[in-house]
Amino acid sequence: MKRVRQDQRKHAVNQPRKTKAKTLVAKAVAVAASGEATEAQAAVVAAVSALDRAAKAGVIHANAANRRKSRLMRKVDASLAGQAVVTAAKVVRTTGKAAAVKEAKARIAASKATKAKGEQTAAGKARAALHKSTRAEGAAKAEAAPAVKPAERAPAKATAAKATAAKATKAATPRVKAAAEKPITKKAPAKATTAKAAAPKAAGAKKAPAKKS
Repeated sequence: MKRVRQDQRKHAVNQPRKTKAKTLVAKAVAVAASGEATEAQAAVVAAVSALDRAAKAGVIHANAANRRKSRLMRKVDASLAGQAVVTAAKVVRTTGKAAAVKEAKARIAASKATKAKGEQTAAGKARAALHKSTRAEGAAKAEAAPAVKPAERAPAKATAAKATAAKATKAATPRVKAAAEKPITKKAPAKATTAKAAAPKAAGAKKAPAKKS
């Protein structure tokens, strides 16, 4: 976290110096291209001073500052001598984004076609031939098969529906028959049966004859 804070402080101090040096160098080259020697000399002095200050502060390397000063001097001398100076310019996009994407896709497709590694080997060639033959056979079968009209397909659906209904009825009929054949029995109350069973036992106990002495 401390290193991040240090980098932020250094960036806030160094970035304006670097930008100022670049701006003054570009201005000196533009003034020299106009052909005015006095203004070009003043602009060159300002640009060299900015580069020296940036190198002294450590914004850019000292060798980089010397290299930029040397290039600046050569460009200024060539401009004042009447020679054409080639300056660095931003790249301007000549095609639209959609056209660029289309060109990129075409370029990728062409490279893939030329660098198809699958068909270079024997296995790749056999696989490609098999794939082509299967596709040809499938196309031939599709052409040879007669076209089925919608009117012909409807009865098939109706028969399938009838078959499913018949299966459902067959599965349900045994359950219905079993339920119909099962006899219905009424259960007598438990208390009545116990009372009837106890009554004969009591009667038998009373009718038993007495033993003879």
